[in-house]
Amino acid sequence: MKSYPRWAQNTNPIFIKSPTCQILKHRATMSTSEFKGFTEEQEALVVKSWSAMKKNASELGLKFFLKIFEIAPSAQKLFPFLRDSSVPVEQNPKLKPHAMSVFIMTCESAVQLRKAGKVTVRESSLKKLGAVHFKNGVVDEHYEVTKFALLETIKEAVPEMWSPEMKKAWGEAYDQLVAAIKTEMKPPS
Repeated sequence: MKSYPRWAQNTNPIFIKSPTCQILKHRATMSTSEFKGFTEEQEALVVKSWSAMKKNASELGLKFFLKIFEIAPSAQKLFPFLRDSSVPVEQNPKLKPHAMSVFIMTCESAVQLRKAGKVTVRESSLKKLGAVHFKNGVVDEHYEVTKFALLETIKEAVPEMWSPEMKKAWGEAYDQLVAAIKTEMKPPS
């Protein structure tokens, strides 16, 4: 089993207390208008790396979710199709399509961020994402683990491109997506 930072290993439920995570937690709760703009350089890094990863989106999406569950096994309880399943998580027939969909949506949103000036997930999809995350009890710490897993997945997918600047670019894009989802985290009306 891969070694993860100590803060990412508390899994029942996911309560993360490190100073770094508290900063991430604050950033994840900021509204999109509070963020500095997504720069041209950040956009170029995200676009270039997504272009390299896109052809393997299905496998990378699954790796991304398996990494989340490796770091925080209790996160499986957030997914109804995994909650009562007797099938090993990596063999669950519903996980791969879900993981691929989430990975692609996250990456496509990042690619469009600068051009659109905001997160570009359809409003109806964003409302649905917010409602589902609310219903399933998703909290800040879940987003932090997911961000860590996303960045690790990208780093492993494009190691020759990976840099602190790329990490920051993908992290910023993810934070903005999370902020948009959180604005819609309320009971369905």
